[in-house]
Amino acid sequence: MTIHSTHPFADPEPDPVRRLRGRLGAAVALVTAGDVDSRAGLTVSSLLVANGEPARLLLLVDPDSDLAEAVERTGRAVVQLLSWPHRDLAEAFAGTAPAPGGPFRTGTFEDTAWGPRLTDVSTWAGVVLESSAEVGWSTLLTCVVEALTVGDDESPLVHRRGRYVRPT
Repeated sequence: MTIHSTHPFADPEPDPVRRLRGRLGAAVALVTAGDVDSRAGLTVSSLLVANGEPARLLLLVDPDSDLAEAVERTGRAVVQLLSWPHRDLAEAFAGTAPAPGGPFRTGTFEDTAWGPRLTDVSTWAGVVLESSAEVGWSTLLTCVVEALTVGDDESPLVHRRGRYVRPT
């Protein structure tokens, strides 16, 4: 084992746009889609709520992700806000931590009309895909909110500058 004085995976030429996005800080959401035979999920912090009739959620996701394909295939998804105890689950769905048997084994999920929902989240939305478009290096999924449950979220999982921020 070698001990480094700097981060071994630090980008030698950091992307300033990525650095700006990291400084904004955001709640971490888990977006899931599919059914019991073909599930996909991804942690997403690039999202925006657009109030209106109907309300919409705008999600920026990796165009090559299984989630992007599953949402476009099914036309539906579950957007759930994670809490501090979900940080290992968030890493598994981000693909940055091991998940033997797949990331859906890292939590308890129930099937809904919009896809699999993590049973211990207090805030979640069932959404229907309205449109999909390429934006920069991402796919913008514009989704109409069909169902919404808003809970207390006493210890939200927040991501800022590449790290989770512990709630006080």
